[in-house]
Amino acid sequence: MSKPFDVLVIGGGPGGYIAAIRAAQLGFAVACCESNPYADPKGEPRLGGTCLNVGCIPSKALLHTSHLFEEAGHSFAEQGIEVGAPSIDVAKMLARKDAIVKQLTGGIKSLFKKNKVSLLNGHGAFVARTGAPGKELWQIKVGDALYEAKQVIVATGSKPRHLAGVPVDNEIVCDNVGALAINAVPKKLAVIGAGVIGLEMGSVWRRLGAEVTILEALPEFLGVADSDVAKEAAKVFAKQGLKIVTGISIGDVKVSQKGVAIDYTDKDGNELKLDADRLIVSIGRIPNTDGLQADTVGLQINDRGQIVVDAHCRTNLPGVWAIGDVVQGPMLAHKAMEEGVMVAEIIAGQAGHCNFETIPWVIYTSPEIAWVGKTEQQLKAEGVAYKVGKIPFAANGRALGMGDPTGFVKMLACAKTDRVLGVHIIGANASELISEGAVAMEFSASSEDLARICHAHPTLSEVVHEAALACDKRPLHF
Repeated sequence: MSKPFDVLVIGGGPGGYIAAIRAAQLGFAVACCESNPYADPKGEPRLGGTCLNVGCIPSKALLHTSHLFEEAGHSFAEQGIEVGAPSIDVAKMLARKDAIVKQLTGGIKSLFKKNKVSLLNGHGAFVARTGAPGKELWQIKVGDALYEAKQVIVATGSKPRHLAGVPVDNEIVCDNVGALAINAVPKKLAVIGAGVIGLEMGSVWRRLGAEVTILEALPEFLGVADSDVAKEAAKVFAKQGLKIVTGISIGDVKVSQKGVAIDYTDKDGNELKLDADRLIVSIGRIPNTDGLQADTVGLQINDRGQIVVDAHCRTNLPGVWAIGDVVQGPMLAHKAMEEGVMVAEIIAGQAGHCNFETIPWVIYTSPEIAWVGKTEQQLKAEGVAYKVGKIPFAANGRALGMGDPTGFVKMLACAKTDRVLGVHIIGANASELISEGAVAMEFSASSEDLARICHAHPTLSEVVHEAALACDKRPLHF
């Protein structure tokens, strides 16, 4: 058995590889084990987890390509650019996506070498805790080898939830993996689940020419977002041709070599059928604890399959931590990264910090949707007195010049203290603009603070500035 590691991270996704790098920066002897199913041709583990391999990164590559395709076909002419009807080479689009994934996953290996993190090829599983009092070590089996570590960070991520009785072959019926590898534009595409994955992948294939229908069980569209944003998004998506049906219940799903037939009941009780060439199932994700041997060592897992942790990601076992999708909270890569840094710094005796109230959310549709903090409906439910500043992008010179004035910025501030409680954006580059709201909330800024900051002109960020001014009923350009 090799010399014990100070820290052994199980899982090389966004939370795991960041935790490993930060722990190494702090002077620890660190190892990270990975056995993901996206191994490259050499059989080596591919770091980055779902996010880099079959999630965040490849989906954004496809979203960008499909956005350019739609711009060329529908928006260029308005600006005097004549290019004719564009065509799409799906194979080349997918190859570009794969090249980006390969570059980034390989980059993590380089970071491991730079920071002296040992990469272990194999699935990590708990064996036992051994050693004299005060010198206990965790034994972790990785593949056929046994390693010891003083501290263990579980970062095993999540896997897609599938429909009962509907096997995913990633040919006709796809989860997030297959949705990123569809090799031709389907004539008709069905999507079950109007969450982030459903909306983003539905948008990709709609832009490229598919007739897309999204079926959602919840009665409200985007209920997690601010209601004003959800209403605007529903209106814009419908205008784009994305059909979204809410309040449905799925019946029989019949799959053949030609396609899929979905029986469902709508919110009024009508029994309907949807025929499609392909089906994407995006009904959520499940924490991945398979093969950890959690029961062997008594690692506590709740009834939702999540490893139970406290506010600092400590489990019920000494020296064992868990971060990312495998614990409670939003399944977001950046949340996992922050938790990874926090845990590494706490292990080093520092004051690790992760403010779960200021974690931004983003949906990379067009227009983009992003928010941080409380929604208006949450503030109402909590009985918090608040004020609203809401400014449309249609009043912004940069947005008009870009030819994309859709949407608005909505800021919520405490009626008593003026502290920013939430920022909600639907519009171009919302994913970048939301950072200003996150920074403001992290430093307990008031809407007056943002209103007094000079914003460059002409920029989209001026709409955030105007929304802050509007909280005090003094916008200057609307």
